[in-house]
Amino acid sequence: MPLDWDKIAPQLEGMASRLRDGSEQRQQHLQRALSVLGGEAADLERLKKRVAAARTSWLVAGPVDRPDQRCQAPPAPDDFTVIASDGSHIDIDRHQSTRCYLINIGSAVLSYGTRPEAMLSSLPRLYSDDTDLVMRPPQGSGREQPVEGALLGIKRGVEECRHLIRVAAELPPAMPALALIDGSLILWGLVSKDYPDFVTLELLENGFLRCLDEMRKLGEGRQLALASYLSFPRSTDVINTLRVAICPHDVPDCDRHCAEVAPGQRDCDAVAGIQDRGLFSRLLGEGERSALFASQSSIVRKRYGAHRIHFFYLRVEDEIARVEIPQWVALDEDRLKLTHTLILDQCRRGHGYPVALSEAHEQAVITGADRTSFQHLLELSLTEEKIAITTSAKSKSKRTRWV
Repeated sequence: MPLDWDKIAPQLEGMASRLRDGSEQRQQHLQRALSVLGGEAADLERLKKRVAAARTSWLVAGPVDRPDQRCQAPPAPDDFTVIASDGSHIDIDRHQSTRCYLINIGSAVLSYGTRPEAMLSSLPRLYSDDTDLVMRPPQGSGREQPVEGALLGIKRGVEECRHLIRVAAELPPAMPALALIDGSLILWGLVSKDYPDFVTLELLENGFLRCLDEMRKLGEGRQLALASYLSFPRSTDVINTLRVAICPHDVPDCDRHCAEVAPGQRDCDAVAGIQDRGLFSRLLGEGERSALFASQSSIVRKRYGAHRIHFFYLRVEDEIARVEIPQWVALDEDRLKLTHTLILDQCRRGHGYPVALSEAHEQAVITGADRTSFQHLLELSLTEEKIAITTSAKSKSKRTRWV
């Protein structure tokens, strides 16, 4: 049955009206935020102390530079390479008796300069062993964790990084290079308390962070940087730093000082309701990057160690993107400049989005037709082995037209 547009249209009109009514207030908050950048937040050492002491209910960015700092990109090297990986997957179908999933990793290696070259590839892999389908506690007792849904998405991210390491290891050592990942370097999905510690240990410490270790070792003695790219970010970390900056209390403490104050009535609400990209769209010029900030995420502070995630914002035409980098890139001025320059160059070549990531995505994508073919091939393989194929009544119902 199609959607009842007569019922939906008034709801859309109401939403548009509310957004219009709030736009003037958002502009006022944005103007206040811009003034805070050059005012209360201008004293970097004072700001760092306030952020370190603050107890807030929202994520606050750790300032590394003055928040109003703007940096131009240096010229790109004559010769350089950008590599990227991306992935997609076919999840376990809980309506089928046969349990398996597929991860397809796409990669792009783009070389520029005197010897331009492009190498595109994909690597699909089927997972069906018990060790792939379920994560078990190391002592053998306790709750098992099925690898499916959100957890499979996290595992795919780890595999994307592993594949990027293999690609980076084959690069010429003398060639400046940037390795790119789409999305965040922070495995936010593991912040959930739903996952036991052994899952975090396996996927983060023995998985993702080990990949970052290997990438750092590959970069020793050469120009190699790692970064992730987030288009149209919705983060408010920096705005929240400004909220801390204008808090009237010596030690910002939301629960202690403002638990009884209604939202909208607190002093810090003067800059609330806007996002970081709105702030930096007014501050940054074309090709400029923002100051550097450190993530204050609990999982980063507790688990990432020497790979603590830093980030900056980058303006490319009308887009404000968030670029995340591990600490060993952030604190190395040459690698930081290389990251800024090559991402900007990639975006300009790719109409606002890094070419290497676009190409890696094209190699990784699994279409609807691919998914249907995979299911047919799976059923054919089982039939040839004389294995009975059973499905749920719900699945059968969806495949049958009743009217």
